[in-house]
Amino acid sequence: MVATLDMTVSAATPAPVAQDQLLRNRKLVRYWLYVVLLTLFALVLVGGATRLTESGLSITEWKPIHGVIPPIGEAEWQEEFAKYRQIPEYQQVNKGMSLSEFKTIFWWEWAHRLLARSVGFIFALPLAFFWLSGRLEDHLKLKLLGILALGGFQGAVGWWMVASGLVDRVDVSQYRLATHLTIACLIFAATALVARGLAPHSGGRAGEGVRRFAGWMVVAVLFQIYLGGLVAGLRAGMTYNTWPLMDGSLVPGGLFVQSPFWINLFENPKSVQFVHRLGAYLLLALAIWQAVFVLRAEPRTTHARRAVLFALLVVVQAAIGITTLLMVVPIDVALTHQGIALILLFFACAHWRAAKGSYPMPGDVPQAEEEAIY
Repeated sequence: MVATLDMTVSAATPAPVAQDQLLRNRKLVRYWLYVVLLTLFALVLVGGATRLTESGLSITEWKPIHGVIPPIGEAEWQEEFAKYRQIPEYQQVNKGMSLSEFKTIFWWEWAHRLLARSVGFIFALPLAFFWLSGRLEDHLKLKLLGILALGGFQGAVGWWMVASGLVDRVDVSQYRLATHLTIACLIFAATALVARGLAPHSGGRAGEGVRRFAGWMVVAVLFQIYLGGLVAGLRAGMTYNTWPLMDGSLVPGGLFVQSPFWINLFENPKSVQFVHRLGAYLLLALAIWQAVFVLRAEPRTTHARRAVLFALLVVVQAAIGITTLLMVVPIDVALTHQGIALILLFFACAHWRAAKGSYPMPGDVPQAEEEAIY
């Protein structure tokens, strides 16, 4: 049996010794969460590649356990290929595809699903170990269980997304794809917030205004990623490949040709791309505003330096986004754009968590804000 570590500071245990043990446990948990973040990063990028190579519908069944094993031998490959030939994507888009070509798209989707399964084990098994060995603080347990539950829900959402393209469509629903991507990024953000809460922050807590601004920047980045999911779902980046003008104008016509008008924001490729552009401009403006605000509110602090660096990262991301558009979405540039979006999200979370300060140590004066989930 794993020996249970008593995290309670008793009269017989000197306070410095207990605190050192707590700090060591926090470091172990933090490093584990960093491994989870790296795996999630790879998962999202492989998911993006699966979308860009149009591989997402190559596996037509959801087998959470048996699906780990790929086809073995010619007969099993032919059986898998026969299932793919029954769906609209093959019949209307890829008719005549060879078995070799099918294997290419199959491996992308299989790798995506394998990574999704792997991240579940990478999260769940160490969580059980840290919990049972007493290395996990009580205030972390509900947070980490919530992330685990969200990960399980994400698996179901992934199949819900794939199922949308198996009967009446030749691709998956952009609504479901954007939802799937956003939930993945929520899991990523939640994991980053917990990990950074366990890290020491030399700058101390920032003022309320700085903390609030940093929190809203996390929301802004997540919203822009959701808009990017809609663009990917509609392949809206394949058209209107000019900048700063779009279809020859700063505000192109034909943005609200569908009825009701609001449906254009989700189903009209021109409108979806235009809104994504506006979201990028807004995010850049907010990032610059935040940098100026923090420089004035807390000059010469780590919070100010982080705010400036965050604004610079947004500029880099905007430049890569424009490049992706002008080059008509080459896979390497598009995946770079997606990867930088995740790095930007991590940095936004780290900045917010640093502004709030690390999780309190036992004996610290409690503060109402630290009772929040993150």
